Amino acid sequence: HLKELESESIFILREVAAQFDNPALLFSGGKDSIVCFHLARKAFHPARVPFPLVHIDTGHNFPETIEFRDALVAQYGVKLIVGSVQESIDQGKVQEETGYHASRNKLQTVTLLDTIEGHKIDCAIGGGRRDEEKARAKERVFSHRDEFGQWDPKNQRPELWNLYNGRKRPGEHFRAFPISNWTEMDVWQYILHEGIDIPSIYFSHQRPCFLRDGVWYAHSEFMRLKPEESVMEKRIRFRTIGDMTCTGAVESPASDLAMIIEEVASSRVTERGSRIDDKRSEAAMEDRKKEGYF
Repeated sequence: HLKELESESIFILREVAAQFDNPALLFSGGKDSIVCFHLARKAFHPARVPFPLVHIDTGHNFPETIEFRDALVAQYGVKLIVGSVQESIDQGKVQEETGYHASRNKLQTVTLLDTIEGHKIDCAIGGGRRDEEKARAKERVFSHRDEFGQWDPKNQRPELWNLYNGRKRPGEHFRAFPISNWTEMDVWQYILHEGIDIPSIYFSHQRPCFLRDGVWYAHSEFMRLKPEESVMEKRIRFRTIGDMTCTGAVESPASDLAMIIEEVASSRVTERGSRIDDKRSEAAMEDRKKEGYF
């Protein structure tokens, strides 16, 4: 089934290249965007990937993620566009959150839309998958955004068979999700099958952590500890990668891909179950996506 999923994803990526003038691949340094880049390399081989990578840098990223991003860009010679959340804060476009649960995750939306507009990107390719979260489950593969960059889940276009409609008015753009039909298990099995490199924090490692609301978080300068919280060394890994301020870890001995696949197969916790940004409300992801989030 991996070959069928790969074939569908490659078709979608080629459709994006055919229908849009200035597409770009949203690249977080996480496994899903890495798989999308790998698929893009296959889709256009032996030519280079015909669009740049876009990374929205919150300034609160895991160091391993940034190191991996820079190494990948250097290895394949692709163009990298970086949108800075710190610049958006400095320009007064967004306001830094305060308190114990402060995060720049939601602030990324403004930076992302500014980056899309500034570089005249008409289609942003993302690594979102339907099995991740209920808001992503109902989103189309070709997802229309209005002139304000917003998504209306009640006004989506039909997608019949392999027909994707990328027509838009000036100022509007699309998001495209080539691995929308993949599951977390599919992604890990594909990474193993293809021998794809991923950041080291996906594997088990020792790290200073603290426990908050039943979730282990990496200790960093970006998170304030509550009086009752203390830092301790734990053997953990990350199932999903976001900001250090909103991404929880799982205790795990999984030090290679085979062990990760075995762990995912037996897990009773969802992939994004440790993401604090999804727990702010029952519809946290959908609310962010309506505003223009990834």
